[in-house]
Amino acid sequence: MQPKINAFFKRHDPDPDSLSGATEEAKRTRSRGGADAKVLNKKRSYGQFHLELGQPDFLLHMCAVCGMMYARGNDEDEKVHRAYHKSYFQGVPFKGWRDETVVARSEGGDRIIVATVENSSTRSSKVQEVIKVVEKELGFGEGQLLHKLCKVYLFVSGGRIVGCLIAEPIKAAHRVIPSSSSQDPTDLPRNKTEPAQANHTLEFGKISFKREVLRRHNHVDKSKKESQGPGAIICEEEAVPALCGFRAIWVVPSRRRKGIGSQLMDATRKSFSEGRTLGISQCAFTPPTSAGKALASSYCKTSAFLVYREGDV
Repeated sequence: MQPKINAFFKRHDPDPDSLSGATEEAKRTRSRGGADAKVLNKKRSYGQFHLELGQPDFLLHMCAVCGMMYARGNDEDEKVHRAYHKSYFQGVPFKGWRDETVVARSEGGDRIIVATVENSSTRSSKVQEVIKVVEKELGFGEGQLLHKLCKVYLFVSGGRIVGCLIAEPIKAAHRVIPSSSSQDPTDLPRNKTEPAQANHTLEFGKISFKREVLRRHNHVDKSKKESQGPGAIICEEEAVPALCGFRAIWVVPSRRRKGIGSQLMDATRKSFSEGRTLGISQCAFTPPTSAGKALASSYCKTSAFLVYREGDV
């Protein structure tokens, strides 16, 4: 008979500080497992991810009201946008200056003050803040609107600057041909020898496309054009003397059509040249937008207002 051998094993609790009997590979594996366990026990971070699929406002969003580009979700950008949006729509905050040069006042406490580029740094910084809003609104490049000969007229109401007019000295201007600022190119007469419309049919198998070609002729003398395209202003070639140029006029959206632009132009004519008030016929506008045309025609009481260019300064 074979002898019977009884083997007994006793289980011991593992010692975390002792890795005796384990190979080097087992030690490394065990060490990595412990490190991984610690990472998994930490609080998870749920970061926001985005998919870029060619959308135009992936990084920056453009405000439909003030036109500012900013990053949504970025606290700093959101704060800057809120401040700019309020300045654009309601006016730039203004506490006033010492020794202001007030050129006009109204019964409601509103006032128009004038500043030049050579004012103190405090005044200059506030003027530059307004100019940045005006440049963005009117489409000027940064730093292109203001130069050292300009005078800046600010309309102050309720602790905010709600209107601005930038004036500069000029030597000459050109009178707008009245019909050019309102005539639509589609209203021009057609050549009677040609049909008004010509129909063409394009066939691709069983599919046919019908198109219409509209032919019109422009009989306006091209030598008198300031620029081409719908809504272009056509001016007389002969220049007339002028002294004051309205380089830019801006009013906050919340205060438009309330006569602020006209008050700014009145104050400018009375104070631009020392000792005298300029007539409307001595003032001219830069080539205006459609809204600018309406303002100029209304203020001058005629559509034949004066327009000046870079060479007239």
